[in-house]
Amino acid sequence: MPSFFRRKILILVLVAFIIFVTLIGFSIRERENISAPERFILDTTGVLQSIIHTPVEWVDNSIETFQDVLRVYEQNEVLKERLAEYEGLIVENQELEEEIEELRGTTERAEGLEKYSPVQASVIARSPERWFEQVTINRGSKHGIEKDMAVITKEGLIGKIQSTAAFHSTVKLLSGFDTSNKISSWVVKKNGDNVFGLVEGYDEESGRLLLGGINLDVKLKKGEKVISTGLGGVFPSRLQIGTVDEVKNDEYGLTKTAYIEPAADLYEVNQVIITRRSDQNDKESQEENS
Repeated sequence: MPSFFRRKILILVLVAFIIFVTLIGFSIRERENISAPERFILDTTGVLQSIIHTPVEWVDNSIETFQDVLRVYEQNEVLKERLAEYEGLIVENQELEEEIEELRGTTERAEGLEKYSPVQASVIARSPERWFEQVTINRGSKHGIEKDMAVITKEGLIGKIQSTAAFHSTVKLLSGFDTSNKISSWVVKKNGDNVFGLVEGYDEESGRLLLGGINLDVKLKKGEKVISTGLGGVFPSRLQIGTVDEVKNDEYGLTKTAYIEPAADLYEVNQVIITRRSDQNDKESQEENS
């Protein structure tokens, strides 16, 4: 009996295998019409493939989009860095151009001081306590700088030497002048009748110089230039001081006071010229030779 059942099972397996092979061969051959079970299997497989393909494609597209955004972000950061570097170069270039222009202006101004041996210097510091009154320059007594020498920029007069050390000096700006620091001046008139006055102070509220001692019968116009007379021996003649901005009678009604807009920017000073007299240079050369 056991052998009979084994043979029966083997026969069934063999028959099933033959049927299976026959079905495979029948399925893979080219046909125009397929059976209902095959259509069912085909449709079911297509639906399952669509269901699986859609999220997979969405995830794949999302990953590609994220990668594109990441690449754009990285490129944008690189462009920002290069733009910042470019802007820095522009600012640096502008500063260099301004410095060159200022140096060119001071050189041209120095060439116009025939009776002097101008000494060019750079501002290296401003006193925090007296920011608007004085600056420190990199020239001192070793360069022939002495107290009360006039100091100018390419625009005009800015002050005078207040004190000196061997290699540095302190400049008292016009904004720190008072009645003890007077400058004899001319208000230049078109008809040649220049008006004499004295720069004798600074109005902190308006940021203008005070030109006093002007006769009441004198008429001044806004915009007329004010220059130094050269009297007194401290300031060279014809240095630009500023322009007339406003005229008022003094508190006693005896003279007029003109408010002068400074020619030079007293708050932005970088390159200056010290007006050193030529005869001082000659004397020092003779002393050194002797």
